[in-house]
Amino acid sequence: MPTISVDKAELFERLGHHYTTEEFDSLCFDYGLELDEDTTAEVEAAIKKGLPAERPQLKIEVPANRYDLVCLEGISRALRAFLGKQDPPQYTLAYPPGGEKDLITVTVSQETQRIRPFFACAVLRNIKFTPMSYASFIDLQDKLHQNIGRRRSLVAIGTHDLDTLTPPFRYEARTPTNISFAPLGRETAHTAAELMQIYESDKHLSRYLHIIRDSDVYPIIYDAKDHVLSMPPIINSEHSKITLETKNVFIDTTATDDTKLQIVINMVASMFSEYCAEPFTIEPCKIVFPDGSTRISPDITPRTVTARASYINSCTSLSLTPSTIQSLLTRMTLSPTLSPDDPDALIVSLPCTRPDIFHEVDIMEDAAVAYGFNNLPDIFPQTSTVAQPLPISKLADVIRREWAMAGWVEALPFILCSHEENFSFMNRPDPGSLAVKIANPKTLEFQVVRTSLLPGLLKTIRENRSHALPVRVFELSDVVFKDTSRERQARNERHAGAVWCSRSAGFEVVHGLLDRAMKMLEVPRVGRGDGKDVGYYIKEGDDPAYFPGRAATIYYRPPPSKTSKTGELADELKNTLHINQDRDIVIGTLGVLHPTVLEKFEITYPCSALEFNMEVFLKRS
Repeated sequence: MPTISVDKAELFERLGHHYTTEEFDSLCFDYGLELDEDTTAEVEAAIKKGLPAERPQLKIEVPANRYDLVCLEGISRALRAFLGKQDPPQYTLAYPPGGEKDLITVTVSQETQRIRPFFACAVLRNIKFTPMSYASFIDLQDKLHQNIGRRRSLVAIGTHDLDTLTPPFRYEARTPTNISFAPLGRETAHTAAELMQIYESDKHLSRYLHIIRDSDVYPIIYDAKDHVLSMPPIINSEHSKITLETKNVFIDTTATDDTKLQIVINMVASMFSEYCAEPFTIEPCKIVFPDGSTRISPDITPRTVTARASYINSCTSLSLTPSTIQSLLTRMTLSPTLSPDDPDALIVSLPCTRPDIFHEVDIMEDAAVAYGFNNLPDIFPQTSTVAQPLPISKLADVIRREWAMAGWVEALPFILCSHEENFSFMNRPDPGSLAVKIANPKTLEFQVVRTSLLPGLLKTIRENRSHALPVRVFELSDVVFKDTSRERQARNERHAGAVWCSRSAGFEVVHGLLDRAMKMLEVPRVGRGDGKDVGYYIKEGDDPAYFPGRAATIYYRPPPSKTSKTGELADELKNTLHINQDRDIVIGTLGVLHPTVLEKFEITYPCSALEFNMEVFLKRS
């Protein structure tokens, strides 16, 4: 959940009441927010010491999908409506005197489809900034960039002093050497290629350069006199920068996702339209796309959702009338009306500032918030349900208990690991179709979802090198594999893994641990080709993670009732199981880990390891 800082005195002035910290904390809780911190005490302490201090701030955690609450204007507007001190604002488009033909036009070129294809814009006329509202305007853009804009990769916002520009505008994409302008904060013009080098050392802007750096064209916005407005998503131009004296603001947004683009342009324009000479009015623009089609931007047309009073009452255990629900929803900045055709229905008009509402259940939640979750009646459930563990969890608990009683310690490593740890550190190749990879990993430590428990266990031993020998750790948890046959394109498997680390290799120790687990699962040991119906056996293996000649493959022979379905079972688990000529299933490996594996994990003592798939034992009759 994002945390916003708002000026305490300004917020309380807008709310028309000076709250104590406890009172405001209670108000936030009632609305579904959380007061994280009140800096009043810190500010007073700094002032007493003669130190410089800002005005007291309230740090509030807001839901991640409530983009209308990430600025002072939005949160004060929402709380005033919640307290019944104002009706939900009605946002309108204010066309120029000449109508649509006099709208500012932006022409989008075909080349932009190669880099950032979506564009939207709006104009705020006769706006009056104060130092506080100006700072809030800049802060809102930053919050949206980091949140819904995913650090500008999905959406980037630019704001400009319209009086310094000459419409119409052009949104183009050009090669970096053909773009030249003076960026914000600089008087000297540079080419886009030069700016990418200049901002490499900039702590703020360097984090965004990768978004367009590798493209052969960069997005750029020009006015009719070829003045540059901005090079999204990197920097605006010095020529069109806004100041406290700016009266007319042109807002541009570029994006790779059209849905998020529309949310962002609506949010920026609507939040600060209250400062216009005519509050809550937005002047639209006309966008001409490469195929000749046009769009009026922004589109602030309210959406409508039908909500039934009976549904809301059934979910909340209340008996509210439709008119009572109507008044509750009005407090949540919605505009509901009673349906003339259905006495149970309400037609709820959703403003452009509430893109978080998708379904009737969201309407029900808002009604419950306005009513007060603490005021909902305590009702004993009408249905009786008895919880029980999943079969695979019961199976894991059997092995967990036995291994723990044998003196082994359970470890709980992360399910994410680096690509090297999962493959090259274990001397295993990456076939490309096995591991689920994180698209944009934040750190090198979390690049893939693990396909084996052993890397995590070896890292646990590495971080506990000072522990007395022997070190005996195990884990029973999930690994994940790609599986194109599933709708989600991936499959979880429950594995059991263990590692022994001591002055001697201890192959016989992990072998005994395997035997104990199989005994508790009532899986007998059999010999290959001995004719027995069900059981397990081991055979020399060639897994490169283990020392040659000290590695074994674990085979499982399904019971007779499943023999005809062995192929079906193998297909279901085909990414990790293999079938030998006797139709026995490979379920795991054990052995003495290869010295190069131990070296990569910085372990100086020999280790033996065991890992097997537990899912197959659920397939037995």
